[in-house]
Amino acid sequence: MNSIDLAGQVAVVTGGAQGLGLAIARRFVQSGAQVCLWDLHADMLAEAAATLGGATTMQVVDIAQPDAVVAAQQRTEAEAGPVSILVNSAGIAGPNHPLDAYPVDAWQRVIEINLNGTFYVNRAFVPGMKARNYGRIVNIASIAGKEGNPNASAYSASKAGVIGLTKSLGKELAGFDIAVNCITPATAKTRILEQLKPEFIEYMLSRIPRGRFLEIEEAANMVAWLVSKENSFTTASVFDLSGGRATY
Repeated sequence: MNSIDLAGQVAVVTGGAQGLGLAIARRFVQSGAQVCLWDLHADMLAEAAATLGGATTMQVVDIAQPDAVVAAQQRTEAEAGPVSILVNSAGIAGPNHPLDAYPVDAWQRVIEINLNGTFYVNRAFVPGMKARNYGRIVNIASIAGKEGNPNASAYSASKAGVIGLTKSLGKELAGFDIAVNCITPATAKTRILEQLKPEFIEYMLSRIPRGRFLEIEEAANMVAWLVSKENSFTTASVFDLSGGRATY
């Protein structure tokens, strides 16, 4: 593992109780950061925090509730200090249906968590980063946001929105020492696969030239560099983790 210095940094990782979020948080702790895990699931959150050790705190937060996000941001910074690293990993896949049969309530929930939730969390932390003239933000998008997946219009649209939000915010903050980037992973071996039909999982695997799913540690390694001080120039950009599926 390459050494990346995050000593003295305070990081928030949403969706930090499992999957990509937990792997990213673990890499941050290994790199010297103090990490606050945000997640909706209290039991899983407590278990995850315990495995990461003393440099970890937690907040039970529903990122789809803007007032709850602001309250959690205030609690986090009161307890841990100013947040300089933000990773938005919380998200859901939603059901698989053709668009003309997609349940409206399911569509709204996917958009509310994946896209609006990312907006609410970014909005809560950006003012402090601007005031301190420093910050690193990574929003977790998806290869689906670049290419679209059939029978997953809500998820694909939400992640395309995350890409657009990242590009816009990165340009807004380009005059500060704040980098805002996103990653577009292909399917990884996480519990989000439990929400998908087997035939859809096989479809996604068949699209990856590497011939395998993403390992969560591979994503954590890329994100660790993106949130480091060494990433001092690149912003408003998209970093691909699709195993060759996308070449742009």
